[in-house]
Amino acid sequence: MIFISILILIVAIALPSLNKQLSPILITRISTIIFLYAGALSFNALYIQSIGSGIGIYSGLFHVTFLSQLLEVFLLIIGSLILIAWPLKTNDVTNFNINSNILPILRNTSKKVQDTVNKTNYITEYSLVVLFSTFGASLLVSSADLVSMYLSIELQSFALYILATLYRDSESATKAGLKYFLLGGLSSCLILLGAGLIYTFTGLTNFESIYSLISVSDSNNIIQGLSLGLILIIVGFLFKIAAAPLHNWAPDVYDDSPTNITIWLTIMPKISILIFLLEIQTHIGYLTNGDVQSILISSGLDLLNYFTNIFDGVASSAIPAINSELITTKLVENTSNILTNLLLISSLLSLIIGTIVGLAQTRIKRLLALSTVSHIGFILLALSINTEQSIDSLIFYIIQYTITNLNVFLIIIALGYMIHNSVLQLIRQDDIKSKNYYLNNKIDTDIKFIYELKGQFFTNPLLSLSLSICLFSMAGIPPLIGFFSKQFVLFAAIESGYYFISIVAILVSIISGSYYLKIIKVLHTEAAESISFSNENEHIYSNEGDDYVSIYDSPLSSKTSSNLENKVVSNDEELLLTNFHSFLISSLTLSILLFILKPSIILNSTQLLSLSLYNY
Repeated sequence: MIFISILILIVAIALPSLNKQLSPILITRISTIIFLYAGALSFNALYIQSIGSGIGIYSGLFHVTFLSQLLEVFLLIIGSLILIAWPLKTNDVTNFNINSNILPILRNTSKKVQDTVNKTNYITEYSLVVLFSTFGASLLVSSADLVSMYLSIELQSFALYILATLYRDSESATKAGLKYFLLGGLSSCLILLGAGLIYTFTGLTNFESIYSLISVSDSNNIIQGLSLGLILIIVGFLFKIAAAPLHNWAPDVYDDSPTNITIWLTIMPKISILIFLLEIQTHIGYLTNGDVQSILISSGLDLLNYFTNIFDGVASSAIPAINSELITTKLVENTSNILTNLLLISSLLSLIIGTIVGLAQTRIKRLLALSTVSHIGFILLALSINTEQSIDSLIFYIIQYTITNLNVFLIIIALGYMIHNSVLQLIRQDDIKSKNYYLNNKIDTDIKFIYELKGQFFTNPLLSLSLSICLFSMAGIPPLIGFFSKQFVLFAAIESGYYFISIVAILVSIISGSYYLKIIKVLHTEAAESISFSNENEHIYSNEGDDYVSIYDSPLSSKTSSNLENKVVSNDEELLLTNFHSFLISSLTLSILLFILKPSIILNSTQLLSLSLYNY
């Protein structure tokens, strides 16, 4: 469905007769309908009786299961919610009551300002690129072959690279996209290298065949090659989800990208990759679930004494005979242990780095990026445990993380609109104070720094309260949904004997609460006057109060002209929140706040998914 829709939209955009009739907002709404219709088709596939055991399609390249279909429905719904909540924009700069004091400055700016002052910020290609990204994500969730895996992740990744650089007139967005492309290409090389190693040692690309070979092979070389290939693949995927220590690109890319792009980067690709890693880890772990200990006992072998004798140089005659079944089981167990240890190390580093580094951040999207790294640590901890309960907690954590993160970014976008429109209202007033504020302060729809949220509780109380609830949930404060997700993961870890990393996770959750509280404190602190001016000289002072430039200076310096150009272009449109944007924020906030009153809907669903995957 999505693929056919992409082809139709490409043709429609390419034809001049149709392109003139398709506005960017109309294409966005069409893409939203496509997501919803594709989600309905995927949900309808759940009624196929044989889907419980999985259905192989396209010669085994993809394997459709109950889990993959339900997660695909979830992906498509989240994608439609992101698109449909976009704002309405009206070009209103021509209505500003700007007197002759401002006109000389506008004349001294470059022609680029005059040409783009009424230019809309909507990008027609945004919805098309988003469709490509979601198409790749839905294919990755169902991938059952090394070839389909690599093509799916590349389809998703290339769309994300384009998405990050979609606002090509923005220097920061271009820098973010270039960094994302270079480092994303490196991770793709690791994935391709791992896939090549697996094919070299086995001659197979289908995952089911590889799992079967692992379970019956008694060749140490084959298992070592498979282990190395799987390690490279998982490292590549950990790079793409910004898990520590492979997370350095995420704060820069998220901060430099526009917020409506960041909201996509931080949610959609992570869901598909985490579900794919879950299926790999579950299947590898399932091969060792046939009671390894019973095989060891039946073979008369104490594993600790066995390795002690080997290192002590005891003759092989002193060691009980080991059958081929035991050798195979040990090799498979070693492979599973290597993957588990890799995930545990990444989880531990993500928890620590994401929390400690986040304490020093003043830019809100960088802080949220590091917060995401910390959340990835909890998810990887649940993934590495690989028990029925941990899988249940992992799926639940992914759902709550998506809901909370989506709501946080929607609120930040909404607050950016409110601040932007407030400035436009000031500019309409014909007084020097408004013009000074407009020229001196870079007010954009994107909120960059935490201090920009100062005093928002007094102007936008409902949005500020919603953001506070989301931040408390991310910190794990009961009885919000974020508390229960962390509780489930920690309970599964403690039950499996992971005491040290559980203590670390509890400590970093307490520490991370400090930088969430910092944002909440800024929200509820009344803003002070940030500008000063002189009626006699009509000077425009900077925030520091030291440097200023007179509006009568002529000609303007190139630096001042460049800064003014950025300000004029970024403030040329009035932004109107859609009703659905407001409704979505309120609905998500209520679901986070009132989860404890009706938890059975999500909990029963996640438990059913974990049972269907773990007992497969």
